[in-house]
Parts: sequence; structure tokens; C-alpha cells
Amino acid sequence: MTSAAPEAAPAFDRFGIWGTSAVLGVTQPELLEAARGLLDAELALVEQAASRFRAGTEILALNHAAGTGPIAVTPVLLDLVTCALGADATTGGACDPTVGDALISLGYDRDFDEIGDVDPSGAPQPAPGTSGIVVNQAASTVELPLGVHLDLGATAKARAADRAAEAIAAALGCGVLVDLGGDLRTAGDAPSAGWQIGITTEARSGSTDDVDEVIAVTSGAIASSSTAVRTWRRGDEVAHHVIDPASGAPAERIWSMVTVAASTCVLANSLSTASLVWGEDALFELPQRSMAARLVRLDGRVERVGGWPEPIVQTEDR
Repeated sequence: MTSAAPEAAPAFDRFGIWGTSAVLGVTQPELLEAARGLLDAELALVEQAASRFRAGTEILALNHAAGTGPIAVTPVLLDLVTCALGADATTGGACDPTVGDALISLGYDRDFDEIGDVDPSGAPQPAPGTSGIVVNQAASTVELPLGVHLDLGATAKARAADRAAEAIAAALGCGVLVDLGGDLRTAGDAPSAGWQIGITTEARSGSTDDVDEVIAVTSGAIASSSTAVRTWRRGDEVAHHVIDPASGAPAERIWSMVTVAASTCVLANSLSTASLVWGEDALFELPQRSMAARLVRLDGRVERVGGWPEPIVQTEDR
């Protein structure tokens, strides 16, 4: 009688992307290089479709054409816009992609690393809402009403994680983890003990510093949204990038970070972002949607809802 060969440890690649940290993990180390190639290709497609800060991207052209009728878009942008509208519907408008002008008025009109002190004179711009947006799946067109400009920041990175993890698992037949700055998706078979995921104070699970707790993830996704990471000064005030669509101003800081577990990264991130807008109401809204979540107050106290697990003993790697 022979014993089974020991399970190979997952292999990881850590790198920077879009002003944040990224992690790629595979259960078969020999496939890591091929997986990275597939991930890079997917990230390039999403960036070309959705970045507000790169010349010549599709989202800039679509926003510029607001009010002129239907605009033909690539399948990638069509997918990203559809996901953003779905997030808006799922959250009752708390995760609204029409906050583009609100972010610009607050000074978030360039790569985050390039934002300095911002003139505080710009008035908040309430989001106009998604009701007038028309998406034609058959014709692959999107029509924006006059004055409606999209920012897909709340969902595009999460959707990139979903798309990449699914594509890598399908192409290579291995277990995959894709983490883009706290938007984390798994696909395929997980390691026997699950993927060991560090939840950090900076919502960047690729970091090994300041890990608050470790959880095991065997399927699906987790996503973290924070009011403490992407901040900048506007005069005497500190602004952050999570916008309350009703006011056009940064959401009131009740939570420093919210982490949600869901079947997809888009769903998890939609609800973690919405929770920052909901404030205390998130403690009601998340369980109503049968979501497990971990919410951190400004003073560091942690609230767990929907069966979010107590932390396991930390390990040295994930």
C-alpha cells in the first residue's frame, strides 16, 4: 500500500497594477507563468475599456458622446457597463456608476498617485442616476443621456478579477486566485486547506504587513472597500473616493473598511462599496441579502454579520 503524494504548495506572483498591489496564485506551480500571461492580457483589455486616466480609452469616448445616441462598444466594455448597472440595481443605487462628474469635481480626475492638494471650491455633483442609460446587448451599443458620465471604478477592477480567474481556470485546468487590490476571486479547485487570505488594514490582501486576520476561502470571492486608503486633501478636509450618489460628496465615514464574501467579485465589491455609503444601515442591508461581511469601525472595532467566520491562526503564506 502506497501513500498519496503530498499536495504541492500553491505558487504566487505578486506585482503592482493600477496603483495597487496584485496577487496571482495557482495550485500547479508549473502553470504560473502561463497564468500570468493570461492575466496580463485580461488586465490590458479592461484598462483599455474602462480607464478614465488613459488617453484613447473606450470609456472616455463613451462619456464624450453622452447625449448623441447609441455608441458601438467592444464586448469588454459592454460587459463592464452591464455589470456596473447590475451593481446599481443590486444596491438600490448606493453603488452608482454615474458618479463620474462627482469624482472629477472632488479632484479625482487623474491617476490617484498624481493627486496633490485639491482646490476645495468645486461643489459636489449628485449622481444623475442610471435610469436613462440604454444598453443594447444584441447590437453591442451603449447610450448615455446628456450630462451622464460613467466611472466604473467600483466594479471594473472586480470584474477584471472575475474574468481573469475564470479564463485562467478554464484554459489551464488548475485552481486559481486573482487578487487585484482587495478584489479577490477564486476559480477551479482550491488547495485542500483553502486559499489562506490575509485581511489587512489597508484592504490590500497582497500585503503581508498589518494582517488583521486570516480566513480560508475555498470558492467564490471576497472584496474589501475602504474609506482610508485612497484619500487626498481638499483644503482643510480629507476626501476619499467612495461617493454617496445622493450628495455627490464622499460617503460619511462610519466604517474604515468593509469586506464581503460572495459568489463573484463584482457582487462582493458592489456590496462592500455600498456598505460604506449605507453606514450603520449596512448592518441591516447585508444580512437582508444573505451576505457574510466583516465591517471595521473607525476606532478599529470589528462587526461580523451573516456568518463571517472568526479568524483562524495566521500562516506565513497564502
